[in-house]
Amino acid sequence: MSLPSGDPTKRFTSRVDAYVAARPAYPDEIATLLARELSLPRGATVADIGCGTGLSCVPFLRAGFAVIGVEPNDAMRAAGEKFLAGQGNFRSVAAKAEATTLADASVDLIVAAQAAHWFDMPHARAEALRILRRPAWAALIWNDRVSTGSPLAEGYEALMQEFGVEYEKIRHRHGPESTVTPYFGHTEYREARITNVTSLDLPTLVARVGSSSYMPQPDAPTYAPMIAKLRQLFETSAQGGKVTIDYITRVFFGAVGP
Repeated sequence: MSLPSGDPTKRFTSRVDAYVAARPAYPDEIATLLARELSLPRGATVADIGCGTGLSCVPFLRAGFAVIGVEPNDAMRAAGEKFLAGQGNFRSVAAKAEATTLADASVDLIVAAQAAHWFDMPHARAEALRILRRPAWAALIWNDRVSTGSPLAEGYEALMQEFGVEYEKIRHRHGPESTVTPYFGHTEYREARITNVTSLDLPTLVARVGSSSYMPQPDAPTYAPMIAKLRQLFETSAQGGKVTIDYITRVFFGAVGP
């Protein structure tokens, strides 16, 4: 099996369809929480860095914020523009965390969902401080899958560990020490956790596995054995033709330090 692209802006190009079909959404409570805790003004401007297909923009658009999606991958950005058309005050730019093209002090809040572990941290931090008004509010967000507590959760985790290239390496970057603290430049940020339950039929489950950059694609020799195990796991766990995969949406938020 070949390794995923070393360029994080290109890792998901071949997985856009699976990403659109199956990635877990983000709870609306995220926008409500941040608006309240950070006293964000009505209609505040949010820059969603690495917004991908736009899933993480939805809670903020529903809450009435203006959202700028910053996405370097052309295919992902096009999918996001199509998905979010007509859903609120949204525009996108072809740019990345380290060079957003946005004006100085033009943004009230930066969010990065399932993305900050790919950033070139020193440059992304400097860019955040340039484009943010003060206070320099930011929120780093991850949907972390619950991997214990049921045969399905534990079987799915075992599948990730058996077939995922770089799985362990990437999973351990979703945390305070490796990503969050370096981004904020201090440890005075706060964390909120929101339960996020997803229900999937078999095709959606297959697409969800395929949307992960570290999992084999159909042309890989390990793909068929992986799908066979995934199908068996689904058949032993499904009720009413669907399985439930639980996530905890972790939101780290606060002011980026100078």
